[in-house]
Order: sequence, then C-alpha cells, then structure tokens
Amino acid sequence: MDKVLSYLTLNTRQFHELTLRVRVILSQLPLSLTVVLILVGGALFHRELFESQAFLIGVALQAVLLGLCVAVPWDRLPHATFLVIPLLDFIPIGFMRYGSGTTITGVGLLTVFPVIWLAASGLFPRAALAAGFLGALGVVWVPVFVTDAEVNSQTLTQSFLLPFIMLAVGVTIRVMTASMMAQQEVVEEKDRALQVLLEDSARRERLLETVVNSVDIGLIALDETGRPVLANRKLEQLRTLAGGSGGTAEEDLRIYQQDGETALPVARRPARRAAEGQVFSDYLLWWGDQPDQRVLSTSSRLMTNQAGTREGSVVTFNDVTELVTALNAKDEFVATVSHELRTPLTAIRGYLELLTTMPDLEPAVASGLEVVSRNSERLHKLVVDLLSTAEGTPEITPVPTDFSGLVGRRIATAQEGNSNPLVRFEDHTDPGLVALCDAPRIGQVLDNLLSNAIKYSPGGGRVTVRAAEVDGEVECSVTDQGSGMSPEELKGVFSKFFRTSGARNAAIPGVGLGLAISKAIVERHGGAITCRSVEGTGSTFTFRLPLAHVGQDQQLQAQ
Repeated sequence: MDKVLSYLTLNTRQFHELTLRVRVILSQLPLSLTVVLILVGGALFHRELFESQAFLIGVALQAVLLGLCVAVPWDRLPHATFLVIPLLDFIPIGFMRYGSGTTITGVGLLTVFPVIWLAASGLFPRAALAAGFLGALGVVWVPVFVTDAEVNSQTLTQSFLLPFIMLAVGVTIRVMTASMMAQQEVVEEKDRALQVLLEDSARRERLLETVVNSVDIGLIALDETGRPVLANRKLEQLRTLAGGSGGTAEEDLRIYQQDGETALPVARRPARRAAEGQVFSDYLLWWGDQPDQRVLSTSSRLMTNQAGTREGSVVTFNDVTELVTALNAKDEFVATVSHELRTPLTAIRGYLELLTTMPDLEPAVASGLEVVSRNSERLHKLVVDLLSTAEGTPEITPVPTDFSGLVGRRIATAQEGNSNPLVRFEDHTDPGLVALCDAPRIGQVLDNLLSNAIKYSPGGGRVTVRAAEVDGEVECSVTDQGSGMSPEELKGVFSKFFRTSGARNAAIPGVGLGLAISKAIVERHGGAITCRSVEGTGSTFTFRLPLAHVGQDQQLQAQ
C-alpha cells in the first residue's frame, strides 16, 4: 500500500514523509477514483444507474468525504481523528451498493478500501478489525432492515460472506502491517545507530584533521596501493619548497642526497618506500634548492587492520635543518681541534721517541718517559678517533681477505697490550674464512671491540671471539663477562660520545667514539653490527661482512 501511494505522489517522496493532510487525501483517493470509474462505466453502459436516488446519494456523500479530506486541517487535530473518514466511507458504499442493485454487481467490494485503511493505520488494531467487519456487515444488513424487504434467514445470509472476506483482508493487512512496522522500527533503530556512528565518525575526522594540521611536521597517509589519502598543511608547505604543489607527484619534487646536489632516485624516496611496505626512521633528505634548501628527517610506520594485514602507511617529514647544521658545526669544530692537537702531539711523540732511545737514562727518568709515552699514545688514539668521526662516512677498499688470520692477529695484539691479567682470551674462529672487506678498517673494528671487552671487564673473565660462515656471510662476535648494560643504555650504545653510567662512575678511559666508528665501518661494507647485553653479566657484539666468492678478486681489480 505504501508503494502504491508512493506512486500516486509520482515517487518523489516516500508516503510516510508527507504531511498528514496529504496522506489522508491519498488514502481516500483510491476509493474516489474507483467511484469515478463506476460513474464512467455507468454513463457508457448503464444509464439507468443514474435514475437511482440511493446511488446518487452515495456518490454525493463520497464526494463530500473527499472534500473533507482536503478541507480539514488534520495536522492540527488529534492524530487518530483521521480514522473517521474510513469509518464514514461505509455509509456512501452502502447507499451505492443498495442503489446499484443488480445493475452493477460487486459494488459492495468497495468496502475493501476503508477496511485496508483501518487495518494499515496501525492504530487500535483490534478495534480497527472489528470496525471493518461491522462496517462491511452494515453495508449488507442495513438495507435489509430499513426497506420493506422481508427479513429472514435467506436475506440475512445472502451476502454474509462479504463481511468475513473483509475481516480476512483486514487480518491479513494487519499482520503484514505489524511485520512491516516491526521491520521499520528495526530499520529506524539501525538508522539512529548509524546516524550516531556517522556523527562520531565526523567528529573523529574533524579531530584528526585538526590534530594533523596542528603539528609542526609534514604528514601523509597512503593506502595499501600507495595512493595518498591524507596530507596536512605542513607537508603542502614543504612541497612548495621542493618545487611542487598539492597535486605534484613525489618523483617530480626536487629531493637530493646528502651532498645537496645529487637527485635522490625515485625508488629511494620516502613515499615510494612506504608504499612498498618498508618501515624506516630518521631517513634524511635534502629538500629543495639552495639557498632555501632544508634537511628533513622522514619516518614511516605501517597501518594494519584487525587481522594484521597491511592497509597502508603513514610517513612523517620533520624539519631538522638547524639540528643538522649544529651537528656539522660540531664536527667541524672537532675536526679543527683535532688537527690543532695533532701537530704538537706529533712533535711530542717524535721527541719522546728520541729521548727513550738515549743511552744511560736513569731509571726514574726512563719510567717517567714511559708514562708520558703511554699517555701520548692514548691522546694520539683519541685524536685519530675524533678525526675519523669528523670525516663522516669512512672510505674503504674491500678485497678478499683472510678473515680467520686477521682475527688471530688482532687477538694476539690485544693480548700483548692487555693490562688486566684477570682477562683471558678464547678464539673460536673457523679456519679458512675469506671475507670481502678492507682489512685495516675491519682490524680497527676488532681492536675497538676487544679493547672495550678488556676495559669493561675490570673483574676479569673470558673474552670469547667467534667467527663462522652464517647464511652466506661471515659472522664475527666478541663476548665478554664484564659489567654489561641496562636496556636503556643498550639503545644508545652505537651513538657518538655515548658512555654508560657504570663506565663514568668507574672512571674507565674513553670518549665513546669507538663503537660509533665501528658501526660506520661495518655498514660501509654493507654489513650490520648488533649488541646483546645483560647488566652485570656481560655483552656480545656481533657484526657480519660479505663473504668473498671465487673470481671476485678479478672483478674488483677490473673495477
């Protein structure tokens, strides 16, 4: 019924969305149109129908009721007032049925319209069914009682089937209406819940947009295909510096490597790496051209759904130009100071060498010179470390190297210089290992690790060196039984100038550059270095290097 009435409104609006007056008119309209159809049929084929006064009264009353539907302001009256129209509809239908007689049969079936209206209204369901039944019964019986016809069982039961048909129709409509109303309540409840969710989602979206546009870092979110789905205003400002705008693809931006002049390959740009599912932190980029060039630190993190499947990435761009400038200034200062220290230190070491070779030195003088020489060597090593740090990425020349022999030589050197008799060395290096590396540089790494193992084992213990082929690489580890580190200290163990609190309290010599230099050397070889440590138990430093293959020597020489 709702669909039929919706069609009558040209399907522009749903029936329940209309005003009450319009709904009353549309509910009465099917009956009125049917009456018009009967009138047209009578005018064409049964003109004698218009000679019946009862029939004409019924038509007139039907017109009056339609006029009431239009004229009465139903919206201002109590809601159930409109039910008076279908109840009154039984009167004109009764007149028309009586007046049509046998000329047009089936006029009594017009009672189906008010019956449906009453049952479909959903108001007073039992009373509506009873009213529909009694109304249809009245249409059949009232003419029998008010006319001169003989009242008997035959006249009373002649059309008795009509009220029961109308009752069945009313019950069916009521059941269907109740089901539809229940479904409508469920739909409305879901709609209300959906509206709440939509409002909450909109509020969260506004909050997210406010937050991402408030932070002082660029931010872009990518879906699983690498398509941008969110970017904040800060990123748009940074894109402008790199010669782009909101719609400029990342590969068209002016992004450079560390020298600030060599364009960064597309495959190494942060959004491309994030789109491939890579996770990275503190990835430095030189953004834009001089003199407005900025240094950005970029990071990427994955977005996953509840099943753990990747559904995108978030990339952040943090302007660290001032920090990088300060670090460069620090490195320049360190390099300048180191150069200034190295010149007089070279002279001191030269004269010390002359003095220590002089004959007939008194024991006290010789002992003093030995102390001066030892401390000048320490100072020289410190200056060399400072210069190595200031120089940045170390230059290496990798060649196939007897790694087993190199380890053995560095252990022997560490044993000779070992000042702690409580420390003993164990070498578990597999023979015949050949690594593709720069021997002096890797020797420097081994010296740093062995020196630290000795320094941080004041109570003695074993220093165990292991080297073997693992997963197609040469893996070497140095394990001590010294003081170890806490988890917090372990996070910064490869940082420049990092020293543990235990080392500072125990006055263990050093400035915290050895491990940073070692890390740079190993990574320059394409390898990696890691550390495992337990406070009070000891530490294990492990690094890996490429394994040399047959014929690789010739390839390197060709290069």
